[in-house]
Amino acid sequence: MKKIIKKLTGKKNKIDHKNGKIDLYLKNGKVPWSAGYIEYKFQKLVEIINNQVYLSYFSENKLPTNFGYRLDERIVEIPWVINKLSNEKGCLLDAGSSLNFIEIINSEKIKVKDLTILTFDPEENNFNKKRISYVYGDLRDLPFKNELFNEIACISTIEHIDMDNSIYGWNENNSKVNNETKSYEYIKVVEELYRVLKSKGKLFLTFPFGKFENHGFFQQFDAEMLVKITAFFKSKGSIELTFFKYENDSWNFAELEELSSFESFNPHTGRGKGNDGAAHCRSVCCIEFQKI
Repeated sequence: MKKIIKKLTGKKNKIDHKNGKIDLYLKNGKVPWSAGYIEYKFQKLVEIINNQVYLSYFSENKLPTNFGYRLDERIVEIPWVINKLSNEKGCLLDAGSSLNFIEIINSEKIKVKDLTILTFDPEENNFNKKRISYVYGDLRDLPFKNELFNEIACISTIEHIDMDNSIYGWNENNSKVNNETKSYEYIKVVEELYRVLKSKGKLFLTFPFGKFENHGFFQQFDAEMLVKITAFFKSKGSIELTFFKYENDSWNFAELEELSSFESFNPHTGRGKGNDGAAHCRSVCCIEFQKI
């Protein structure tokens, strides 16, 4: 009985602590990356991905005013992917571990999938008891056989390829870490994701987009870098591009042509902060590709 009480009490304390941090975040004016930001973001994310009304906005290509106010790009990327996922069982690859959070893997569309998460190194979050498979390796050389997955989600990951990832606790041999240089190693990832995708399967790929920027640990793609991706997919299947922008305190849909000057805010260095309250990237490209 004491063990049960202790377990329940611990859960309550955890909830109270979370709510307390959210209250502090709201009280202090919703400043990105301040105390309570992460907890508040996941609270909003859970509301969106588990509510069909919210998800329907992504089908209608119009988000409500102040959607994702002062929140980073995950608030549009993850709901966009979940809205696109099928309702059917199948093998889903999370290439980059952007979905590896209890609030996300418990969502209706994901919990019915055979989910495999591939990332470079083990992470604190581990949900083996939910029959989730974890694989560790380089996205440029996937340890999977051809045409294994029905669906693949690669959310804001390819911009870190060949970059300085020491802020995440590891680093690989990379050479493209100065502010003027582009790395095209991401194409190797695109090729590998295509290889392990089943015929008729779908790939959902997102990354920061706008003016080219090298922030050391990530690069923001521009139109020229996007063309290299679309050129690879040409004749291999159908491709649909969706763009989002953060402007006027809100995330909304955008057109490619209006994003060429959009810059990212790097919360680690302060570069590109501006006075618009943007939490990170101000625009993202989302690709839906279906293999022939």
